[in-house]
Amino acid sequence: MTKFTVNDRPVQYRMDPATPLLWALRDASNLTGTKYGCGTGDCGACTVDIDGEAVRSCQVTIAAAEGKFVTTIEGLSPDRGHPLQQVFAADNVSQCGYCIPGVIMAASALLRRTSDPSDEEIDAAITNICRCGIYPRLRGAIQRAGRVMRGEEVVDAVPPSGIAPEEAAKAVPALRRP
Repeated sequence: MTKFTVNDRPVQYRMDPATPLLWALRDASNLTGTKYGCGTGDCGACTVDIDGEAVRSCQVTIAAAEGKFVTTIEGLSPDRGHPLQQVFAADNVSQCGYCIPGVIMAASALLRRTSDPSDEEIDAAITNICRCGIYPRLRGAIQRAGRVMRGEEVVDAVPPSGIAPEEAAKAVPALRRP
């Protein structure tokens, strides 16, 4: 049994220790904000925070996560109140939205290291692939979120989704329990 913490909650997975963290999060914990993209660690759609670092969860086994703290997009801010989530919504950064959870998780790790990143620091930290091409707006949004975090700017709050994470599965027929 593999034990670690996911979104501030202790978890135990009775899965093969070689199972990629991505699949444990999505299939066993129903944390579907972490996306499957390429499976090779190149695209970044599956990025999560492990002990403060942005990590591609398709490349980490649950055995390697033993004893660590994992944060997914759902755990970053359940009410979408994190400055990155607020700025991305307010500035219409997202297009299709598939890559956004991974991008936000990579950006949150960056902003914890430096709340005023340069363009070069952003380029080095955010290597996620976006098929829609949000790159022109991405730098500005990350820098604006940093200003919000530093208290230099305020973003008009985007309303919460109105769906509590624990209630989300109830709204999806395929996830309902008999």
